[in-house]
Amino acid sequence: MSDFYFYPYIKSLHLIFVVTWFAGLFYIPRLFVYQIEAHSKAEPEKSILLKQLKVMTSRLWYIITWPSAVLATLFAIWLLILNPSWLEASWMHVKLGFVGLLYVYQVKTQLIFKELENNIVKWTSNGMRIYNEGATLILFAVVFLVILKSAINWVYGLVGLIVFAIILMLLFKLYKRVREKSKE
Repeated sequence: MSDFYFYPYIKSLHLIFVVTWFAGLFYIPRLFVYQIEAHSKAEPEKSILLKQLKVMTSRLWYIITWPSAVLATLFAIWLLILNPSWLEASWMHVKLGFVGLLYVYQVKTQLIFKELENNIVKWTSNGMRIYNEGATLILFAVVFLVILKSAINWVYGLVGLIVFAIILMLLFKLYKRVREKSKE
C-alpha cells in the first residue's frame, strides 16, 4: 500500500489531536481563573476549592493538553514527510510560525500552572481571562491560513484578527463593568 493511502488517516488523527490540544488550552486558563479567585476565599472553602482545582488542572494539563500537543505535532511531521512540497508554500511557513507561537503560549501556560501549583499568584482573574484569548487568536489565524492557503491574503486576515482582538477586549471591558455593577 502506498503512503498516500494512510494520508487521510494521519491527517484525521492530526486534526483530532489539534482539537483536543486547543480544548485543553481553552479550558486551563479558565481553571486558573477559578484558582486565582479561590485564593481570596476564607478557610475551609479556600483549601477545599484549591485542592479540587489543582487535581482538575493537573489531569487536564498532563493527560489531555500536553499529550495532544505532542501527538498533533508528531502527526503533522508525518504529514510533512509524506508531502514535503507543503514546506515550499509561503502560507505553510507562516502557519509553522504560528505553531511555534502556540508552543510559546503553552510553555508560558506551563509556567503559570507551576506557579499556581505552588500557591504563587501573580495574575488577576481578569488578567487571566484576557490571557485566555491568546489561543483563540492563534486558532483563528491558523484556520484561515490553512483554508485560504495564501500568505498574502493572510495579511488581510491579520488586520481582521487585530480588529477581532480589539472587539474582544472591548466586550471584555463591558462584561467587567456589568459584573462590577451587578455586585453593587
